[in-house]
Amino acid sequence: SFRGRNNTALQVDTTAPESTNRSLPSQPETIWRDFVSNKPGSKFTAEPGRYHLYGSYACPGTHRALIVRALKGLQTVISVTYLHPVWRLTNPHNPADKHRGWVFGDEEHGEPFTNTIGKGGPFPPAFDDNEPDPSNVKASSVREIYEYANDTSGKYTIPLLWDTKLKTIVNNESSDIAYMFNSCFNDFAENPDLDLYTEDDVQEKTKLYQVSEWLSPLMIHGVYRCGFAKTQWAYDRAINDLCAAFDRADDTLEQQRYLTGDTLTDVDIRLFVTLLRFDEVYTVYFKANARLVMLTPSLLNFCRDIFQMPGVAETCNMEQIKAHFFASHAEWNKYSVIPRGLGFMELLDMPHDRDYGFGGSSGDNGDEGIVMIPPPSQEDGTEFAQGFGPTDEDEIHDDLAH
Repeated sequence: SFRGRNNTALQVDTTAPESTNRSLPSQPETIWRDFVSNKPGSKFTAEPGRYHLYGSYACPGTHRALIVRALKGLQTVISVTYLHPVWRLTNPHNPADKHRGWVFGDEEHGEPFTNTIGKGGPFPPAFDDNEPDPSNVKASSVREIYEYANDTSGKYTIPLLWDTKLKTIVNNESSDIAYMFNSCFNDFAENPDLDLYTEDDVQEKTKLYQVSEWLSPLMIHGVYRCGFAKTQWAYDRAINDLCAAFDRADDTLEQQRYLTGDTLTDVDIRLFVTLLRFDEVYTVYFKANARLVMLTPSLLNFCRDIFQMPGVAETCNMEQIKAHFFASHAEWNKYSVIPRGLGFMELLDMPHDRDYGFGGSSGDNGDEGIVMIPPPSQEDGTEFAQGFGPTDEDEIHDDLAH
């Protein structure tokens, strides 16, 4: 959460689309926070084939969970439905209901469509891997899944872990889901010894907390602070914080293979998910253009390293990432024109140096000529901090739906 000096919620200087009085990311706590467990009497026990993940290639939180699923070797244990990347009205028969959000693709019965104000596109009824709801609900949108489960929060977010046995939602917080994929299905995983949370090593776990804290301005919270800023002061402060975290990640990864040292952890997955979207989306859509990953050798090679791990490339779909961000919010991009981009994905198949050396050498960071704006005044004393625990990244993202 966002907290000020007096531990009160810090309201970001922005208003969510489709709303006149709401601020990001202030929102109700989700009620869907159950865990899969093998303890006796557990409601949700770990079983192959029992749980189903609803998500999108475009969603950063889903992507985090998908990568953990791939690295652990759980593809045959936990099934996935990939939602259509372009948001649509979820109750089109009620003109007064302006909620827009995740819908299912349907290549066979669907038709091409425009954005929510009737412009742009036309977008296909389904992109690659977008399929109808396979559950007994036969929903047309994720909202209908929530309503079937008697949701009371009104936050129709993804990723969403569904129990096909009890026909209900288990959890919709990306950090929880990624953790469960890491730790709760080891009896069925192809790579049970991989531990992205270093739970048996107190020292490594402490490093994980520390890195998560200083890296937070580069995560989706920090990117949104840039994109949603309504004053130059607010933007300058946000972009400075983002650049500082970006540069610290660069410096760190020049000296070691991963953010905490020689061990791949969850924080590396979170950084990868951000960096993959950075040059092609965040620099344009959220005004985070003071840095580029493709001009920062250590970060680019870090991305190559993660991308080339078994199963990870299959979780990366830039077409759907860009379709979502540039076509889902008509008030920001009226005609839903999708920029061509710099071809970042083509760089990821190239060899990296992470297994025998580290990133670019000092002074070769590709950012010559980029000057940071002097830091704004710190008189208000507020802080922007994110712990290692649940991040609500996806709920911040999906708050745009309202």
